[in-house]
Amino acid sequence: MHPLWAVLPGAVLGVALQLLQARLWPVAGYAGLLAAALLLAGVAARVGARRRAGLALGAALLAGALAAAGATGLRAARHQAQALATGLEGVNLVVTGQVATMPQRGADNDRFEFTVESATRDGQAVDLPPRLLISDFRGRGAGRTWRAGDAWRLTVRLKRPHGASNPHGFDRERWLWEQGIGATGYLRDGPRDPAPLFLGTSGSHPVEAARQWVAGRIAARVQDPRSAGVLAALVVGDQAAIERSDWTLFRDTGVAHLMSISGLHVTVFAWLATACIGWGWRRWAHAWPGVLLAVPAPRAAAWGGVAAAAAYALFSGWGVPAQRTVLMLALVVGLRQGVRQWPWPLVWLLAMVAVLALDPWALVQPGFWLSFVAVGILFASGSRQKAGPVRRLLREQAVVTVALAPLGVLLFGQLSLAGLVANLLAIPWVTGVVTPLAMLGVIVPPLWDLAAWAVQGLVVCLEWLGGWRWATLFQPIPPLPLALCGVAGGLLLVLRLPWSLRSAGLVLLGPMLAWTPQRPETGEFEVLAVDVGQGSAVLVRTAGHSLLYDTGPRYGPGSDAGDRVVVPLLRALGEAPDTVVVSHRDSDHSGGSGAVHAAWPRARWLSSFGEGERCLAGQRWHWDGVDFEVLHPSPEHFDDTGQGRLPSNAMSCVLRVGNGRRWAWLSGDLDAERETRLALAQPQLRADLLLAPHHGSASSSSPVLLNTLRPSVALVQSGYRNRFGHPAPVVRDRYDARGMRWVASPQCGAALWRSDGPLSVHCHRDAVRRYWHHPGAPVADEGDEADPGG
Repeated sequence: MHPLWAVLPGAVLGVALQLLQARLWPVAGYAGLLAAALLLAGVAARVGARRRAGLALGAALLAGALAAAGATGLRAARHQAQALATGLEGVNLVVTGQVATMPQRGADNDRFEFTVESATRDGQAVDLPPRLLISDFRGRGAGRTWRAGDAWRLTVRLKRPHGASNPHGFDRERWLWEQGIGATGYLRDGPRDPAPLFLGTSGSHPVEAARQWVAGRIAARVQDPRSAGVLAALVVGDQAAIERSDWTLFRDTGVAHLMSISGLHVTVFAWLATACIGWGWRRWAHAWPGVLLAVPAPRAAAWGGVAAAAAYALFSGWGVPAQRTVLMLALVVGLRQGVRQWPWPLVWLLAMVAVLALDPWALVQPGFWLSFVAVGILFASGSRQKAGPVRRLLREQAVVTVALAPLGVLLFGQLSLAGLVANLLAIPWVTGVVTPLAMLGVIVPPLWDLAAWAVQGLVVCLEWLGGWRWATLFQPIPPLPLALCGVAGGLLLVLRLPWSLRSAGLVLLGPMLAWTPQRPETGEFEVLAVDVGQGSAVLVRTAGHSLLYDTGPRYGPGSDAGDRVVVPLLRALGEAPDTVVVSHRDSDHSGGSGAVHAAWPRARWLSSFGEGERCLAGQRWHWDGVDFEVLHPSPEHFDDTGQGRLPSNAMSCVLRVGNGRRWAWLSGDLDAERETRLALAQPQLRADLLLAPHHGSASSSSPVLLNTLRPSVALVQSGYRNRFGHPAPVVRDRYDARGMRWVASPQCGAALWRSDGPLSVHCHRDAVRRYWHHPGAPVADEGDEADPGG
């Protein structure tokens, strides 16, 4: 292989290094990288011609890295230059433009991307990012329908892209950046707001309009929402149409990759298209013999199949697996038409670089690595002997399952033991039955009914497999070095090498599977304030136990922090809470209780309302040298039926945690009156850490409480630009006047405090900062309304 091909791995390395940047350089810096890359490419070509392979290899590798890093940086700088101005956040703006994508229909809102043509504020023109993500929370009641390509004039409120920042959590800001979305917001159409004005159909975005038309026909034809969602995902790539509970089932049984447009689907479609085009081309030759002389049937069929696969991939949303497959198909066809055959690593790397050229930020998508690793391992472990289709399918599925298992632990913290059996059933069924019927249903709609029945039968089998006791194992996500060793071990196990070498894979896998997260020493404890937006969820860990205080907010119908944030985070950390305390019934504290209870049904539950045992002042327990004590409410605060006599906030369970030297105070939304009573009744109480009561509301954090506890640190769990103005200016002033350090979720993300380092707080947002991350806001803007869509 020529040394100049080293530019390919160099390009992947360059993209990876650029994506690690916390802040972007000036444009001149990236331009300098491109200039240096051109110079090094010339050096590589020159020394390569003189057969100095080592020097040429190094120069080519470095040239590829510099070129990719420079090009990616320039694209990032251009996107960042279009960011929403801070002064335009949270104010009414009138925007004119088009609906750019097929709307995503949520439980209580419609969400769509909007391309901006013009925008004004109070009649004055303003500059906005070219692409927005808009939520409409009232359109259904008004009979409003959003269609891709339609032009509208809307009154909206926007904010810069911002999302939760938690260990091992979904990076929403990176996703929005990758989609080119410069701001998110919601439609203003209250009684005092101008009504949205429809300006007609622009004719732009025809592919999205066609996708929406097909998705609408599927929803109208198929009565079962579960089946309709799967069919929409397979035909038009609308993965949001699949319910979250179904995604959980598909993920737990290891078949989630089949419920979107996968490389296998695109390959099968290309094969069918190639066969049909070849047949039609030969029939056409009977009427016009010269067509075969102009373009031979094999060439027309091959390139026609690639073109059809590309059209299908575009129509289905152009995801990474589809991109990879189309590019590989084009490479293979091009090489065969040129009577050439490149080594598979070269084709694999070239496809990878082509995908990253289209979307550099795909490199941090789980789907990117699952897709390319799966294809690479199938190439590398391919049999040189002919085998029957059944035997080949069994072997390939076993190879992919074993090889990708460590990668699944790294990316998702779980292993699907039922995955091998489930995929043996689901791959031929979805690829050979469901997907063809779903695609042909576009032409013959009754076939969608057959496809829906096929989906329902598959789901029944998957639910049975998912019910196995050991169907899914949850594993704490290990540090990257251990995880990479485990991934290498999985790959080594399936390669066609002597067993004496392959067995080394078990040695590499062992440390990853045996790893357990480091816990506090006996007698110490730590508090992790999870970033759940405007709500509360706190993990308290000792040497051998853990407690969850509150379960996060309810975001909307069918969506809550328990399912989306708290449960995945605790599983990724290897935690199974022994006790769950839900401070009070308000949905921003108890909204995730259902998901948490389903995940750990044996945990002890304490609350001030109907969840589990009553939390009562005087309750105490001792874990690993750490004391836990409930201080409020008292028995007299409940009536004879067990219902609280006080308002919901005033019933909040107050928990004090300490080891005799350091103390943490968790008090939910307790109001100032109850805080004062507690402080005056027990003036000896102290706390080093204060979880800001009521998210920093002016109705809490009373001076009497602060003067009594004398905390050094306050953690404020609040949402970015929340409509309540938390933390309130008067509360911030109280903290500052007493020399307290306070951090809030929007700028800190998940905040970790340890009893053995009581003056410091570890902010997750700072630890993992990348240039696409919003810095958050040190304070909320009072009176501003949050985007209800989050």
